[in-house]
Amino acid sequence: MAARRKVILDVDTGTDDAVALMVAALHPGLELVAATTVAGNVPLDRTTENTLRVLDHIGAAVPVHAGRDRPLVREPRSRPTTDRAGVSRIHGDFLDLPSSRSRPASERAVDFLIETFLAASDEITLVATGPETNVAAALRLEPRLAARIPHLVVMGGGHETGNVTPSAEFNVWADPEAAQAVFRAGIDRLTVVPLDATHRALVSLDDCVRLRTLSTPASTAAAAFVERRIRAYDETQPMTRPGAAPVHDALAVAILVEPGLVTTERVHADVETRGELTDGRTVFDRHRRGGLAPNAEVAFDADEAGFVRLLTETLGRTFGEA
Repeated sequence: MAARRKVILDVDTGTDDAVALMVAALHPGLELVAATTVAGNVPLDRTTENTLRVLDHIGAAVPVHAGRDRPLVREPRSRPTTDRAGVSRIHGDFLDLPSSRSRPASERAVDFLIETFLAASDEITLVATGPETNVAAALRLEPRLAARIPHLVVMGGGHETGNVTPSAEFNVWADPEAAQAVFRAGIDRLTVVPLDATHRALVSLDDCVRLRTLSTPASTAAAAFVERRIRAYDETQPMTRPGAAPVHDALAVAILVEPGLVTTERVHADVETRGELTDGRTVFDRHRRGGLAPNAEVAFDADEAGFVRLLTETLGRTFGEA
């Protein structure tokens, strides 16, 4: 049997991060080494508690390290898609799961990332599915880290579309200086999974019905999370068809075991941090107009059927299943 690929998820859990965590913990080709949390979809105390809830719910004893509670440089800002109480329509507040039994690890996320990657003898892939504050802060404190991360996968950005402004995707918009620092750090293998790909791999209400029939802790929880996402997307940012929504972060994990789920181009990627209309926009130089060398593999398309199949197969498992 091939060795499982080791992975750390840096998350702002949230509904789609929750599905991504379960895929990483349950897929037989992956070993979820740890999760680090960052403020983003919800404040840090909620992202940390939600992450613990998800892992407890599926019985995965994975350490969770709490990270940064605010952006690298600027003041925090809230996403527009909230209800009158300021709660995200897409993610809610605390996930609708039992309160956590586990507690966060004592070591903070940034220190954990630095120490882990500097000391690692095995390859560990880092997948960042929230604002890139923790990763940027770790790189700022320890620049050698850029050469020690063998593969960084970032879920964020958008070329054709934004989801929080006409130009910007939420994860990058929430901390554009951090995303810019990460893109410019010189990490040898950087993969970016933007909205261009995730919006082409939608999960539908019919898919949720199939997930529920599997009757595992992960499948029933994922169905509830995705159903919430679909309701919110149908109300606030309808997709190409009603009754379906992207599960962005899970796609960023899925490509670790099935890279062919996305179609990528090697381009130069950067982030705008000052534009009046484009603050937080990712700039993917697909036509080589900037004269800078490519620094990232960027996904611009995705295989929806293959992604849904992988989700269904993986979430139908239980933790520790051979």
